[in-house]
Amino acid sequence: MPNLHATPLLKFTTRIFNAVGVPESDASIVAKNLIGANLRGHDSHGMLRIPQYVDFLRKGDYQVGVELAIDSESPGVVVTDGQWGLGQVQAHRLLDLVIPRARELGLAAGTGRNFGHIGRLGEYAERAADEGLILIATVNNNGAGQRVAPPGGTEGRIGTNPLCASVPTNSDPVVLDFGTSVAAEGKVRVHYFQDKKPVPEGWLLDAQGHPTTDPSVLYEPPLGTILPMGGTQAYKGFGLGLVLDMLSGGLTGGKSSHSGAAAAKGNNVVFLVLDPEKFAGLEALIGQSSGLASYVRATPRAKGVAAILLPGDPERMTLEYRSVEGIPIDAGLWSKLVELAASLEVKIPEIPQPDPYRDPSKVPNEEDV
Repeated sequence: MPNLHATPLLKFTTRIFNAVGVPESDASIVAKNLIGANLRGHDSHGMLRIPQYVDFLRKGDYQVGVELAIDSESPGVVVTDGQWGLGQVQAHRLLDLVIPRARELGLAAGTGRNFGHIGRLGEYAERAADEGLILIATVNNNGAGQRVAPPGGTEGRIGTNPLCASVPTNSDPVVLDFGTSVAAEGKVRVHYFQDKKPVPEGWLLDAQGHPTTDPSVLYEPPLGTILPMGGTQAYKGFGLGLVLDMLSGGLTGGKSSHSGAAAAKGNNVVFLVLDPEKFAGLEALIGQSSGLASYVRATPRAKGVAAILLPGDPERMTLEYRSVEGIPIDAGLWSKLVELAASLEVKIPEIPQPDPYRDPSKVPNEEDV
């Protein structure tokens, strides 16, 4: 299937959410997050999520038009309840509450429970960095999505709980955004929906704890698990995910992983924002972050390595490429989106004719992002 450009996909995605009752402004926020993820190579957090979100909206699991409720607040901390509103909308509202507090005090934190899936965390980190701020963020699945087993275990006990952090520099910010498992669950989901395309070796274990490349072990009984990151020292990845799960449940008033958890539908969110001006000053931070970034980029390269990349670089490279060449959409996913759009009487974008001279070897791969 040929690539599709971002502008018609943004309109298409917005109209789908409009058609299930989401107001224009909220639908636009969600669409920009999803298409933005596709543009940056994170297809696991892009249009793949549209049928999932629509299903949650239709069933009433996600609520339309709800406010971000404030449970408690102080000069440096705000605790909120998303009331199962659309996650991207509520997450940006949470940042709206935290950033002014950080400007005033130097650092501030905001937490939220019962948010719909908030999408790619890097979006919020990029927003903070654009304003000269540092963001450290994590989420969990409110106790659900237990797909990571402790080293030596054969049953999942925690989620793929991500860690995200951004640091501004004098050019592009460093944006660290990764799950604490060897691969994000969403990347396995992409393979599963692509006719169960095998995942790379070293990602998954089956229900008996044996290595497998079959993505269905995460979705069809008997269930397997995703390995923690860390390779032979996987206890590091599991330990980090464990702590983030505890914080995401315990600081939000939501839940950490537990026995009998309901199916996953959204996130508990922890945002910590720091204003460098209230520390040694933004100039001092930019000087050090930019100097270190340049020093690392200048590392002598091994044979065949074109460039030393920092966190955030692969996403920017893919954004540049896909902004021109378009976004590749799996044919199976596109078929589902077309069927969904038809049921909602939403106009489907025209499919461009493929370019016979296009070099597929230059198309970035999600596993490289």
